[in-house]
Amino acid sequence: MLATKGIAETITPEELAELPIRRYAGPVHLVTSHRELESAAADLHRETVVGFDTETPPTFRKGQAAHLPTLVQMATGRAVYLFPLRHVPDTALLRATLENPRLIKAGLALAHDLKELRRVFEFQEHGALDLGVVAHRIGLKKTGLRNLAGIFLRYRVPKGPRTSNWGRYPLTPQQILYAATDAWVCRELYLRFDRLGLLAAA
Repeated sequence: MLATKGIAETITPEELAELPIRRYAGPVHLVTSHRELESAAADLHRETVVGFDTETPPTFRKGQAAHLPTLVQMATGRAVYLFPLRHVPDTALLRATLENPRLIKAGLALAHDLKELRRVFEFQEHGALDLGVVAHRIGLKKTGLRNLAGIFLRYRVPKGPRTSNWGRYPLTPQQILYAATDAWVCRELYLRFDRLGLLAAA
C-alpha cells in the first residue's frame, strides 16, 4: 500500500541517523492562569485537529507505584500549549477539548495516555485518533513517533529529556522544547496521513 505512494514501510537506525534533525520552532505557551486558559481555548476552538501528548515522571525503582501524568501538550496550527496539571487553575478546558467529537486529538499510544489521564480528572474522550494504530493497520511494524517521523516526514526527532523529572516545575527549556516537539510532530503526522489517504485505516 505504501510502496505505491513512494513511502517505505521501514526505516533502519542507520537511515534514521542520516536524516536532518527537526524540532518545533513555533510559539509555545505554558498555561497556568485563567487568562492563559482563555487564550488557549480561543485557539483550540479554531481547529479541527490537534497534536496530543502527555508526560509522566519515570519510575526507576522496582515495585515503585507508577506516577500520574503531570503535563498535557496540545499543538494547533499556530502554537503548542503545555498544561502543567498541578498548576492549571481549572481542567474544564482540557475536559471539553478531550470530549469534543469535532476536534481530532491525534497522538500515539493514546489508550494508555488517556487511561492514566483519567486518574487525574474525569472525562469521556471523543475524537481521539491513535496514529500508531493507523500505521499498524497499513502494515508498519515499528510505529513509534521517531520511526513514523523518519518514514513519513523525512526528518529525525531527537529523543531529548524523555525520562527527566516531569513532576518538577518550572520545566527546563529542554523539557519545554521536547514536549512541544512531540505534540507538533503528532499533528504533522496526522496531516501527512490525511494527504496520503491513509486515515481510512483509522
